[in-house]
Amino acid sequence: MTGACETVVEKENSVKKIKKMSQNMRKNILEMAYLSGSSSTHFGGGLSIVDITATLYGSILNLNPKEPEWEVRDRFILSKGHGVLGYYTALHEVGYISLGELKAFEKDGTFLFGHPIMKRSKGIEFSNGSLGMGLSLGVGVSISAKKRKLDFKIYVLMGDGECNEGSVWEAAMSASHYKLKNIVAIIDKNNFQQTGSSSEIMNTADLASKWRSFNWDVFEIDGHDIKHLYDTFSSFKNQETPIAVIANTVKGKGFSLSENNNAWHHSPISKSQYEVCLNEINNKNNKK
Repeated sequence: MTGACETVVEKENSVKKIKKMSQNMRKNILEMAYLSGSSSTHFGGGLSIVDITATLYGSILNLNPKEPEWEVRDRFILSKGHGVLGYYTALHEVGYISLGELKAFEKDGTFLFGHPIMKRSKGIEFSNGSLGMGLSLGVGVSISAKKRKLDFKIYVLMGDGECNEGSVWEAAMSASHYKLKNIVAIIDKNNFQQTGSSSEIMNTADLASKWRSFNWDVFEIDGHDIKHLYDTFSSFKNQETPIAVIANTVKGKGFSLSENNNAWHHSPISKSQYEVCLNEINNKNNKK
């Protein structure tokens, strides 16, 4: 977690660490997707959130993998449950999930499914599948913390397509009404849904103005600019209102074959595709 008196050098080291995490996560995501075989994975939507989850787990969330039930730990809720590849790999980077467990993704006997199933000993706070539920869960946890006078934050990561759901806006209205200061909604705005572009399926247009109309403090950022992500999340010290972060992202980020290509929303990866992507990420890592 970020410190109150962080030096310039400490900040630079934190950003470097997060960048390294995101590189590792993308490589592990590729491996997991390929090993899952014909069962397919939600590749594109997992990759678009990598830099966000790397930043949160790398330096922002107040957590201790050795004490997964610690009462005042920060809570992270993956509301866009199909984005688990960008979630499980972050949990691996900070010590909740082993590499062997990661590679058993979607295999018989695993606890790592295509949507998260609650297992707090492994850092998975809530189960999720149906879109639009996560913010309501977050609001409930926030109200509970407020009543018990517990000091921790709740981060809820949603998709832009998920904002089509009425339950999202009911929860947004509730958070404002109950003056919940410890909740942060993050919208992965990659501009795609399962069957097409978000604007074609249900045009939510100016999301920022919608969140502001519910009296949320809104930040619009580049969801792949790790320094900007780090600076933004680190600034949430004494908030007076719920916060919405609209992160502009690229679906399938990290691999030229998958970037902004909705065919990679949910599909198996062939050996030739795997080899092209692996070669690409190895070349990128070798240049850094």
